[in-house]
Amino acid sequence: MATQTTASCTGSTLLQPISEIINLPLDQVNFVVCQLFALLTALWFRLYLHPSKTSPFIRHVVATLLGFYLALFCFGWYALHFLVQSGLSYSVMVFAGLEHMHKYCFIVALGYLSFCQITRVYVFDYGMYSADFTGPMMVITQKITSLAFEIHDGLAKREEQLSPSQKYLAVRRMPSLLEYLSYNCNFMGILAGPTCSYNDYMAFIEGTGYQPRHLENANGKENGKYKQSEPSPKNDVISKLCTCAISLAVYLLLCKLIPVERSIDDGFISSTPFHLQVIYLYLAMLALRPKYYFVWTLADAINNAAGFGFNGYNKDGSPRWDLISNLRILDIEFATSFKMFLDNWNIQTALWLKRVCYERCPINPTAATFLLSAMWHGVYPGYYLTFLTGIAMTMAARAIRHNIRPYFLVSDTYKHIYDVITWAGTQVAISYTVVPFVLLAVGPSLKFYRSWYFCIHLLCLLLVLALPVKSRHLRAKEQQDGLQKDGLQKDGLQANSLQADHNRSHSTTDNNCNQKDKTT
Repeated sequence: MATQTTASCTGSTLLQPISEIINLPLDQVNFVVCQLFALLTALWFRLYLHPSKTSPFIRHVVATLLGFYLALFCFGWYALHFLVQSGLSYSVMVFAGLEHMHKYCFIVALGYLSFCQITRVYVFDYGMYSADFTGPMMVITQKITSLAFEIHDGLAKREEQLSPSQKYLAVRRMPSLLEYLSYNCNFMGILAGPTCSYNDYMAFIEGTGYQPRHLENANGKENGKYKQSEPSPKNDVISKLCTCAISLAVYLLLCKLIPVERSIDDGFISSTPFHLQVIYLYLAMLALRPKYYFVWTLADAINNAAGFGFNGYNKDGSPRWDLISNLRILDIEFATSFKMFLDNWNIQTALWLKRVCYERCPINPTAATFLLSAMWHGVYPGYYLTFLTGIAMTMAARAIRHNIRPYFLVSDTYKHIYDVITWAGTQVAISYTVVPFVLLAVGPSLKFYRSWYFCIHLLCLLLVLALPVKSRHLRAKEQQDGLQKDGLQKDGLQANSLQADHNRSHSTTDNNCNQKDKTT
């Protein structure tokens, strides 16, 4: 296997002997070794280039140069695309007007990413994951577009036009070129992300990331014990590295035993009862997810080791290092709704889609968000089939939650029954939805759906037509009207109370006057 993929690896061949010994593709070996190198470098970065010991300028320079080195080692000259994409977008930020700069940056960054994905897939190696330099570009695209919208919010909008989260994320000055490149291409996130807000990254570089959360514990009260020393990420880094080791072992053990491709094998389809096909599909997807758990958890551990990711304290006083975490494994595996699964899977990408598209799109934000997600992932047709199916799944899940769930909230027993049923339904629906994402091509994906008679598609369509769900804008309007009504009621009660007090005051005064008259 290793020799077959050497030609498609554009990065360094220094680790070729190791690739042949362990029989893994060279590009994957390069990636893992570079991430382990980044982990050790992150420890050194936190200890010896601490904000108290050096300036933000030095931290920016070192983080950027190390990031470029890792990119060159993994992808060779393809890493130049990272610079080209970042340079074009920065030029737009500087020279375009603030009014429309965020839109132009969005088009340039996403357009250049799509161009690279099209050339890689249809010109070089269709269906190959080797030497996928567009992976880091996907994260850089998220950072570029997020920063563009944050600058627009900070410099072109009035304060009252922003939501609370937008006020927190708004950038009040144009970043320098060094700050911009450091944010996009630092060694901690150049290979696997995750994305983060520009303000959070700058707080980490300047050493102010602990201050807002450092003076408060989980209950919002000052706790002098935590002011004496910075919280250490050691325990969280060790825990996440253990999770990485377990995830990698599970993936290597099961991925070849339960391949997803067997679901479209003619012999398997004809000889296996349908209920066993459902169970097999669930197990195949269960065996595939640890690959993502390994990559994202390792990336999170690298950032934490560098001192980035502190997010306050838990109720027991222990520090939280989940500011830029990308997943919550237990919440994924035990999700009882489609939304709960998506909220805990690739969290930072979901936040990016929400902030850039869902909250800002005036027409059908759900469909627009899924379409953007498909374009961002790449040009394989399977991605679009997955996200089109995801739209139907989301609408059907919303209909069930709004119309059926209230009947199961009358007792704890009913609630537990509902949770078990929705857990099983969610796992089957997720597995069914992401099959094209794994198979990539249209033919195999449609073959799989035909073998299932498009049953879940039809069920979603039936639920959406049969169970009414109010639109997001209508729900928001009703919620606002309800708040206003409650406010008016409170104002009315307060007015009545004041009037009663006023009447009581007059009555008391009159009584006192009468008593004085009688005494006189």
